[in-house]
Amino acid sequence: MAVQTDAIYPVLNFLSVLFVLALGAAALIIVAFFIVDVTQRKDAVRRNYPVIGRFRYLFSTLGEFFRQYFFAMDREELPFNRAERDWIYKSAQGRDNMIAFGSTKVLTEPGTAIFVNYPFPTLDKDAEETPSVVIGPSCRAPYEATSIINISAMSYGAISRPAVRALSVGAKLAGCWMNTGEGGLSPYHLEGDCDIVFQIGTAKYGVRNKDGSMDDDKLRAVTAHSQVKMVEIKLSQGAKPGKGGILPGAKVTEEIARIRGIEEGKDSISPNRHPEIDNAGELLDFIHRVREISGKPTGFKAVIGSHGWLEILAKEVHVRGMDSAPDFITIDGGDGGTGAAPMPLMDNVGLSIRESLSIVVDILIKYDLRDRIRVIASGKLVTPAEVALAFCAGADFVTSARGFMFALGCIQSLKCNKNTCPTGITTHNKSLQKGLVPAEKSVHVKNFIDKIRYGTGLIAHSCGVSNPRALKRQHCRIVQEGGRSVFLSQLYPTPEVLPEYKNINSSTTALEA
Repeated sequence: MAVQTDAIYPVLNFLSVLFVLALGAAALIIVAFFIVDVTQRKDAVRRNYPVIGRFRYLFSTLGEFFRQYFFAMDREELPFNRAERDWIYKSAQGRDNMIAFGSTKVLTEPGTAIFVNYPFPTLDKDAEETPSVVIGPSCRAPYEATSIINISAMSYGAISRPAVRALSVGAKLAGCWMNTGEGGLSPYHLEGDCDIVFQIGTAKYGVRNKDGSMDDDKLRAVTAHSQVKMVEIKLSQGAKPGKGGILPGAKVTEEIARIRGIEEGKDSISPNRHPEIDNAGELLDFIHRVREISGKPTGFKAVIGSHGWLEILAKEVHVRGMDSAPDFITIDGGDGGTGAAPMPLMDNVGLSIRESLSIVVDILIKYDLRDRIRVIASGKLVTPAEVALAFCAGADFVTSARGFMFALGCIQSLKCNKNTCPTGITTHNKSLQKGLVPAEKSVHVKNFIDKIRYGTGLIAHSCGVSNPRALKRQHCRIVQEGGRSVFLSQLYPTPEVLPEYKNINSSTTALEA
């Protein structure tokens, strides 16, 4: 026994020495921090409260994570709360996302959508497959699209290579389209053999000359791919209306620089607008140019603020003829997005999708262009209820970006612009990208799409219609102050076609009529 006790003494002595050394090192670090803090002049808190003042910044940094996991209620967080994220996670993973014991949502809060259930809902045997919609019927290569939910614009550069790969394969599995975003067409978009919408941003990435103008030959080569079904001209996006795209230099790798046609390692900042487009007429000119080169349906994406220009555009279409009209309009909400953006633009510029969608649809109805121009709704539409509301307001399709980021595993760490995304979605750090396995996540993408379709169908059938595209404004009520709801059709009455634009033959102009 004595021998065993003696053997312990050297170990205890060694641990004691380590402890003393650790205390000494900690003391030296504290002294060093103290000296630095009392001598620096930039931070008053650290100068007045050396060492201790540093904890303020530590707690501020950790606060957003503690709120997410420990303190925030299910419906409290922004931009997406825990209930929304959990629904997407469970859907993407193919798990049961039923709930029990009542809704946790405050149903009397102003702005809440309440769908009007019918006493005689649609039976399963009477439910119909969602009908397809043809976009650009007069183009050389019109696009017949079926999926009510599709992948919105996320550039290779803003998101990682494995993220693009997973989305591409997932889109093919689910039968929906994928938008390239403004960063150009990469090999990884094509990898999954899905339908692709090629986006042209204000910097013309992927189809640009050195001076930033559009290279027609490059556009012709890009759109020659059979997978590219449409071209979208981006005027503005929800994260930063009135300002071009921003990709920090840390994320501009050699490959991304080559695809975009820019310099490696330098901030990639797009112009505030297309230099060639300064009014509605020039927008129609640019649409015509792109459509003639590509032969594919061509439209534009915009956040709506002022909207008188849309009426000018509608009148100009009638002057030029129906073939001059954009084939689609993508409406983005002004309440943020996946990209890096200045807070004043993210928070306070541009109308929300709830308001702008009805405004745009009504303008198209007034000028008898609703059947000619398809409407795509984008912006924080990540649950079946939000998708159903978009169809009630008049959308033909819905696209989502952040919904698919959650499907890929996004944990809302708010590091999209830092190249430090912990889930590998928005970083080009290979050690972080390894956590995102495209073969696995592509299935999650498909599962999420399937659940959105199923859930939106449930709402449609409850309202007594056969499929989501049959939803109208009378199928939804919006809660007002005081908890009382009114029909969406009362808030946004569907207008009549203006008399001077009724029954105008598509082969004539308004002036000829």
